[in-house]
Amino acid sequence: MQDIAWSGLLTASLALAGVLAALVLALRAARAASLARSTGRRLAVEEAVALDGRRRLVLARCDGRPLLLLLGATQEVVVGWLPETPARQESTLDLPPEARR
Repeated sequence: MQDIAWSGLLTASLALAGVLAALVLALRAARAASLARSTGRRLAVEEAVALDGRRRLVLARCDGRPLLLLLGATQEVVVGWLPETPARQESTLDLPPEARR
């Protein structure tokens, strides 16, 4: 009789472990799918720096344009839109001396 009880307990615990493993895999797949679709987002926080206990300076990107925000305990201030940084172009300073001619 005790073997049957242990057998049932073992079966139930293995079933629970299987359900939990399936749940973890499903959550990881859902997270990976949402990350794959995040390339079309219009708003992203690139960096945030705590200035003190109440204020944060946040660099965000909205529609591809960088935006600097000052977030405080009681107010939020748009510091300004930053100029676009052009794609890094190869300058003659990066080239060895013989290739600068």
